Amino acid sequence: MPTPPLHNALARSGLALAAVLITVWFQWDQTGVAGRGNDWLRDRYLQLQAERRPESRILLVDIDEGSLARYPWPWPRSRMADLIEALVADGARGIGLDILQEKPADAAGDARMAMLARHAPLVMAQLFDFGLREEPLRIGALAGGAPASHAGAVPAHGYIANHAGLAGAAHFGNIGVAPDADGVLRQVPMYTRFGGRDYPTLARALFDCCAGGRALAPTGAGLTRVPYARDWGAYTWARAADLLDGRVPPELIAGRLVLVGSSALSIGDRVPTPLEPLTAGLLVHASMLTGLLDRQAGLAPAPWPGRLAAVLYCAAVALLATYTLPRKTAAVNVALLTAGAALWLALAYAIVPHDERFGPAGPLLSALFLLTVAVPFQWQLAQQRSRRLLDTLRQYVAGDVVDELLRSNLEDPLAPRQLQVTTLIADMEGYTSHVEALPVEQAARLTTEFLDCLTRPVLALRGTLDKYTGDGMVAFWGAPLPNTDHANLALDAARAMLAAVARFNRRRADAGLAPVRVRIGVESGLAMAGDFGTAARSIYTAVGDSVNTAARLEQAARDFPYDIIIGEGTVARADRHAFLPLGQRTLRGKERPVNLYTLKDLPCAD
Repeated sequence: MPTPPLHNALARSGLALAAVLITVWFQWDQTGVAGRGNDWLRDRYLQLQAERRPESRILLVDIDEGSLARYPWPWPRSRMADLIEALVADGARGIGLDILQEKPADAAGDARMAMLARHAPLVMAQLFDFGLREEPLRIGALAGGAPASHAGAVPAHGYIANHAGLAGAAHFGNIGVAPDADGVLRQVPMYTRFGGRDYPTLARALFDCCAGGRALAPTGAGLTRVPYARDWGAYTWARAADLLDGRVPPELIAGRLVLVGSSALSIGDRVPTPLEPLTAGLLVHASMLTGLLDRQAGLAPAPWPGRLAAVLYCAAVALLATYTLPRKTAAVNVALLTAGAALWLALAYAIVPHDERFGPAGPLLSALFLLTVAVPFQWQLAQQRSRRLLDTLRQYVAGDVVDELLRSNLEDPLAPRQLQVTTLIADMEGYTSHVEALPVEQAARLTTEFLDCLTRPVLALRGTLDKYTGDGMVAFWGAPLPNTDHANLALDAARAMLAAVARFNRRRADAGLAPVRVRIGVESGLAMAGDFGTAARSIYTAVGDSVNTAARLEQAARDFPYDIIIGEGTVARADRHAFLPLGQRTLRGKERPVNLYTLKDLPCAD
């Protein structure tokens, strides 16, 4: 089984891998949740990036509501011919007609339209249906197209074409579209396949026939994203009525590619686009045509490997998170991931125009995943580790002292500080003689039960357990939190230890075992208390002259019939206990004799 640190590292690595896989999913899945997320963000970017720089290569002729008021619909076919002839006469480079003429009308007008369709730079419209119906659409006389050769052609299941009199036109373009599931038109079929033939979209047909576009190879496969690079205000518009009345300057027409359609609600088609909730279909064809012209002129954004960039960026963020999660606070990790998401928003803004298959939302969702899953996971691990450390600390320090320490708001409560402390050192007299003849298990049990008699009073009386010394222990009061009653508490603990050892000896007597004696030395004074050690190992302890003196007092107890020997410092600070003087003695390491004491009501040891 992996150790906990290794297990946690593997868990963090798994979360990082999951974040990367989310981005991979968003790059290659163009449908469902991933597709909708990418489309929503791309739409926001397109709205910000759409240029208002005038599009001078295209003219849009709009049969708008004003034109219909001047010339009511339906128009005689001759009026449509008048419109086309006016554009040709004023030097239009090419004309794309975004209007179907599925039924014959006035004979003279139909004849003129047929002649224009054969000999003028005119692209006639046909509409392909991409939906599956019980009764497929078969309206009009389908014409044009070329033998199937485009790998990316989108299959259609029906059509609406012009009447048979226009089947001899030189150029046809598809005006049928396939909106996304949310109804927004983001992609169009650059080529449509039906009946073994491929048909270009209206913009591509106009570009090929009238702008020298046949040398420009098709790109992509299947549906092609509409490059909504221009704001609608960037296009030049002319009202159809003004054109018929001769009020449009010829220089506005000459040399331009012209798209003729309608924005009128009564006859025009409206579709939702990323730029507006209701957009005239004429503008969609204009956006496609702008994209083709930009490619021809070398103005289109160069292709970038946007999907690869997204995966690499997410991998870098995930690796960084794997490093910082166990080393930084939750707040810092949240800030780093938020900054990473914000930076990605800026990078994705630059990438979107360069890769139409690029999914910008992936790294954002990956960052959100790390924020909502990885950061809480690591926080929970930190909480568990803190609880384990506190549980360990409570083995050495009284529980209420730990709680008070947590409430103290000290920046580093375990840092070494000089404090007034009382040190208690206790030891079993004759330990070797007690255990030398015992089996290992019994010797261990004797040691554990004896140390329990010493430890419980320390923790019960708010002391700090410094360390065990084989058969004895060192404890002190007054640190890590200062306590003015430290001397009294230490003496209370010493008395409680004697009582606990007495009870322990009664149990040993009942078992036919010899009693044990505890020797205790107690001294108070200034000491340096804190976390001492190295990077490899440290311990919270107290060092100083009073600590050394307590050790000498414990050793001196063997020469007295009293189990507790108390130094001058403790006697001076304790106000709840009475003391019995034991005279002076020069302790080892001391230059002058010191006064020794014991508790006044303490019985002599046997």
